[in-house]
Amino acid sequence: MDLHGKVALVTGGAIRVGRAISLALADAGADVVLNYSTSADAAATTAAEIQARGRQALTYRADVSQAAQVNAMLEETIARFGRLDVLINSASVWLRTPWAELTEEAWDRLVDVDLKGAFLCAQAAAPHLAAHADGAIVNIVDLSAFVPFPNFLPHSVAKAGLLNLTYALAIELAPAVRVNAVAPGPVLPPPDYSLAQLDAVARRTLLGRWGSPTDVAGAVLFLVQAGYVTGVVVPVDGGERFGRSGKRATD
Repeated sequence: MDLHGKVALVTGGAIRVGRAISLALADAGADVVLNYSTSADAAATTAAEIQARGRQALTYRADVSQAAQVNAMLEETIARFGRLDVLINSASVWLRTPWAELTEEAWDRLVDVDLKGAFLCAQAAAPHLAAHADGAIVNIVDLSAFVPFPNFLPHSVAKAGLLNLTYALAIELAPAVRVNAVAPGPVLPPPDYSLAQLDAVARRTLLGRWGSPTDVAGAVLFLVQAGYVTGVVVPVDGGERFGRSGKRATD
């Protein structure tokens, strides 16, 4: 897919990995809709960076776990741009949930945003993505989709579900819409990590170092543009999935 003149919607697109993806899409020629929940200032800043690249940007606040808000976001996107070509499901909640402290509220919030939200966005976007017979969805999972992270049970379950949703949507939406996933590994350290934790994570990767959000954005861009690729997941983890001991520095 040539992204010049195309429109991309990035959920969670204002900060962290979502921001890097939004900027990469703009650099490739796309206009970008930045979905956010609470990061209004960051969304405005990212939108300004996109506009500085000569592309259009629309910021839209919506809780992706709420169908009415998702549908309104899609309506505003079409009203503004007249089309939608790419959906990136990057919105996610990161919350430590030890088994002994896990509540129904925490379970619902994590699964609703990480999994249900991606489904609702795909469902609302699908007719528009299929309109030109060349749509693309990329879901952002992580390594917990393969092996659960200790103390992150609902997050891990939601990401595993999102990976299977990727495969299911690739079947359901073919051939007009391609659906793939990217599974980042250590690309953005938590702000409270010690130097020892950072080093321990780096040593678990085959490459012996941390990656960056731009590494994830590059993989997303590849999958969006690769017209004969659907139903796959691309790990961007420096080989951590082979080097992990089964414990994470978050333990």
